Amino acid sequence: MNENVTKLLDASMWDLATCDANGVPNVVPVAFKKVTEDGKLLVGDVFLGTTLKNIEANGGKIAISVYDPKALEGYQIKGTASYVAEGAIVDEFKQIVEKVFKGAATAKGALVITPDTVIVTTPGPDNKKVLA
Repeated sequence: MNENVTKLLDASMWDLATCDANGVPNVVPVAFKKVTEDGKLLVGDVFLGTTLKNIEANGGKIAISVYDPKALEGYQIKGTASYVAEGAIVDEFKQIVEKVFKGAATAKGALVITPDTVIVTTPGPDNKKVLA
């Protein structure tokens, strides 16, 4: 992922899209997220019940859309997600979520997404260009 993609991922909410075993789509916005130094995408599991069922049923396939509505810059990232229920990543998300929700909610785990493909969704000549 290039610097522009990483900057936008850091600054914006993400929409996660998955399909179940029958191809029924589901999309959810996520605010508890992080990009690691090695390019993995992390998402805290607070309300991801349907998303988790779908990635279990579809072999972990997931897509992320991220965009800046003012600049019209955007990217679609396709990859594979796995789930972790404990460890430093989960502990970090628990602290963040509990602070935001004042203890009324917590992170139950985290998705670790390995990007396979990054596609430009920005209007213009590079639209649909595959970056990685």
